[in-house]
Amino acid sequence: MKLETFFEKFDQFAETPNAAAKMRELVLEFAVQGKLVEQDGNDGIAGKLLEKIHAEKVSLVNKGLLKKAERIEPLSEDADEFQLPSQWSIAPLAALCVSVTDGDHLPPPKAETGVPFLVISDVRWGGIDFAGCRHVSAEYYVKLDWIRKPRECDILYTLVGSFGIPVIVRDSRPFCVQRHIGIIRPSKHVELHYLAYALMSKHVFRQAALIATGIAQKTVPLAGLRKIAIPFPPLAEQKRIVAKVDELMALCDRLEAKQQEREMRHAALARASLARFADGPTSANLQFLFHPSYTIPPADLRKSILTLAVQGKLVPQDPNDESAKDLIARIAAKRRAKKAKEYEPVSADEAPYEVPFSWAWIRLGNISLTSDSGWSPQCLPEARGGTDWGVLKVSAVSWGVFKPEENKALPPGMTSRPDCEVKAGDFLLSRANTEELVARSVIVDQTPPHLMMSDKIVRFTFPDEIERAFVNLANTSDPSRAYYARNASGTSSSMKNIGREVMCKLPIPLPPLAEQRRIVAKVDQLMALVDQLETQLAASRATATNLLEAVVAELTTSY
Repeated sequence: MKLETFFEKFDQFAETPNAAAKMRELVLEFAVQGKLVEQDGNDGIAGKLLEKIHAEKVSLVNKGLLKKAERIEPLSEDADEFQLPSQWSIAPLAALCVSVTDGDHLPPPKAETGVPFLVISDVRWGGIDFAGCRHVSAEYYVKLDWIRKPRECDILYTLVGSFGIPVIVRDSRPFCVQRHIGIIRPSKHVELHYLAYALMSKHVFRQAALIATGIAQKTVPLAGLRKIAIPFPPLAEQKRIVAKVDELMALCDRLEAKQQEREMRHAALARASLARFADGPTSANLQFLFHPSYTIPPADLRKSILTLAVQGKLVPQDPNDESAKDLIARIAAKRRAKKAKEYEPVSADEAPYEVPFSWAWIRLGNISLTSDSGWSPQCLPEARGGTDWGVLKVSAVSWGVFKPEENKALPPGMTSRPDCEVKAGDFLLSRANTEELVARSVIVDQTPPHLMMSDKIVRFTFPDEIERAFVNLANTSDPSRAYYARNASGTSSSMKNIGREVMCKLPIPLPPLAEQRRIVAKVDQLMALVDQLETQLAASRATATNLLEAVVAELTTSY
C-alpha cells in the first residue's frame, strides 16, 4: 500500500483515537527513513555536506563569532535503527549546526519592559508565546554571547519537563531564553525545516528520552542533545522531503478538521437523543442511543439515568403506593422511640427541583435511625493478614463499591473495638477525602470479619421503610454533590472534610417504598446495559486501532 492510498482510506480509521496525530507521526517517521520521496542520483552524497558545514564554522571562528570549529565526523551506519538510503548519512546534531547551546545560566535581572525573556512554558507546540512573558534589560541582552541570542530561523528546543518540543523562531525581534531552553542554529547547508521535522519525529524523541536524567522532572543534558543521531539526506532531497511533509501535514489538518466537524454533528445528535431518552427513559431508547453513526459517552448516559431516577422520571408512579408522607410518619415514630435527633424540614428554597406528588423532600438524618463513625489508632502500614483485625481506609468506601482489601493492620496486642466492625448491609460514607470523593457512599454487600471503620468513615442505619440502594443513588446525584461542595471545610481540593451534622442535613428526594425498589431495579437494569454497550464500544475502538496499526506495519515494511 502506498502512503497516498493510506490517506485516501482515512475514513476507515476515523473512529481510532487520535487518528490524525498518528498519521502525522507516520509522515515524520517516513521522512527521516528516506521513504517519503524518491532518491535522485544527481543529488550527490549527504556526507559531503559535513565538509561545507565545517568550513562555515571556521569562517565564523575567523570572524570572532565562534570560539572553535571542532570537526565532527558522521556516525557509523549501525548507529541508526533502520536501513537508510545509500546517499544519506547519520551525524550528531552538532555536526549539522553552527551551534547547539542553551540560555544563559546566570539569573537575569527582572525588568518591567525591555527585551523579552522566555521561560520553558513560553515554548509550546505550535509556536512561541511572547504574550505575558518576562523581560530583562537591554544591557543584559547585549552582553550575551552571539550564540545565546536566538535569531530568526533558529530552533528552540525544550530541555526540561515537557522536553523535546522544537519550535522554529519566525520572529526577528531580539529576545533571550532561560537555560532550560536549547538554542539550535542550523548550518546554511542544512534545510531548516527538515531539521525541525527530524527533531519532531519519534525516532529522535526516543533518543532524547533515553538520555533524559532526573525522576520527578526529566532533563535532556545539552551534551547529550548535541550527540543525538540525525539521519540526513542530500540538500536537494531535504527540500523535496520538506515540500512533501508540508503537503501531507496540510492533508492531515483537513482530515482532522473534517473529523472534528463530524464529531460536532454527532455530539449534537447525541444531545438530542439524550433529551429524547430523558422524555422516555426505556431500555429500547437506551439501545437507540448507541447508534452506529454516533455514540453518547457512557458517563453521560449513567449521569442521565441517575438524574431521572432521583427526579421520579425513570419509572411511573403507582397511585396504590403508600405516599412518602405516610412513610415518613411511620419512620418518625421509630426515631422517637430511639430518641433520635430531629432536623428541620427541607424548605422550598432548599429543594433543588420539584418531585412527584407522592414524593417528599426529607433530610438524611430524619430517615436514619442512628449514625456513628469508627476510630483511627496508629496502625501498621500494610494490610491485615487473614482474619486479623484491621482498620478500613477511606479508599475502601470511595469508588461506589466496597473494597475491604483497602485496610491497615491493627498492631499486635492492641485491643480491637467490635462496635466499629463493618457488617453486611452497612451504609458507609467517607467524612474526609478529595473534593470529588468526599461523602461518597457505598453499601456493604459482603465483608470478611474483623474490619473496623476509621474515624473518617460514617455509618448510617435505616429502618425497613427505606431502600438503602435508593438513598445511595440520591447521595451520588449532582444536587447532593453540589450540597457537599458548598458545605465542605478545608482550603485544599485534595482534602475536604464533611461533618456528620452536614451529612444528616442533606436533602433527600424520597418516593414511596415500593417505588424506591422499582427505581433501584430499573437503574440496575439500565446500568447493566450501559456496561455492556460500553464494552462493545471499547471493543470497536480497539478493532479500529488494531486496523490502523496493521496498516502502518504494512506501510513500514513494504516501502
